[in-house]
Amino acid sequence: MNGLNHMLEIKNLYARIAEIEVINDLNLTIKEGEIAAIMGPNGSGKSTLSYILAGRENYEVKSGNILYNGQSILEMDVAERAILGIFLAFQYPVEIPGVAMMEFLKTAMNAQRKARGELELKIPEFLKHVKAVAAKLEMDISMLKRPLNVGFSGGEKKRAEILQMTLLEPKLCVLDETDSGLDVDALKIVADGVNALRAADRSFLVITHYQRLLDYIVPDTVHVLYKGRIVKSGDKSLALYLEQNGYTDIIGEVT
Repeated sequence: MNGLNHMLEIKNLYARIAEIEVINDLNLTIKEGEIAAIMGPNGSGKSTLSYILAGRENYEVKSGNILYNGQSILEMDVAERAILGIFLAFQYPVEIPGVAMMEFLKTAMNAQRKARGELELKIPEFLKHVKAVAAKLEMDISMLKRPLNVGFSGGEKKRAEILQMTLLEPKLCVLDETDSGLDVDALKIVADGVNALRAADRSFLVITHYQRLLDYIVPDTVHVLYKGRIVKSGDKSLALYLEQNGYTDIIGEVT
C-alpha cells in the first residue's frame, strides 16, 4: 500500500431508499493499493453502500459525495463507472439468460479497451487470455458457453465473478458479501483470485458479515458500519475482536 493517493473518498454521505434513511453521514477513505474491510450487523447498510457505489437505481443520495480518484461519480451510470475501473461483485450475481458468458466478457472487455483508446481484442487472443485465466481458477471451459450465471452453483458464480474481475483489471474492486454461502474450497478460490490481483495501484473494499473471509484476504483496515455510518475503524485485529465478542460493545460506545 503506497498510501500516496486516495482512490475512494466518501464524504458526509446521506442516502435513502423508498423514503427510508439507510446511509447517515458516512465517511470513508480508501488509499491506492489498500484492502479495506467493512463489517457490521445485519441491517447496518452494508449492501446499500455497495449498491450506491455501483450506481444502482432506486437508491437516492440526499447529500454528500463519492469521489473516485478525485472525481465525483454520483452522476455516472453503472456502465460509466465500470469503464472508469470500478468493479462490483455481489452476494447474488445477476443471471442473464440468452447471453453466453464468453460473449458478455468479450463485450465488457472491448468496451473498456475502447474507452481507454486501445484496439479491440481479436477473437484468438481474447480466447487465449480467457482460457489461461479460467484454468488458474479451475473453471471448466464449457461453463463459458453457458448463459451468464444461469444454473451456476454458488461456487461457479464466484469463479465467474473472479474471472470477470481478473479480465477487466479494475482499479477499485468492491466485494459485497461475496463469501456468503461458500464452502471453504470456493472461499479459497475467491480469496486466491483477489490476492493475485493485489497491486500498488488497485484497491479493494471487502464487505462481509463474517471474519472468516478476512483469514484469506487480509485487510489493511477494518471499519464497523452501524445504522448507516462508520462507528469504529482499526486494523485486522478489529475483525478478530468482532468475531470473538460481537458488535455489542462497539455499538454500546456509540448509542
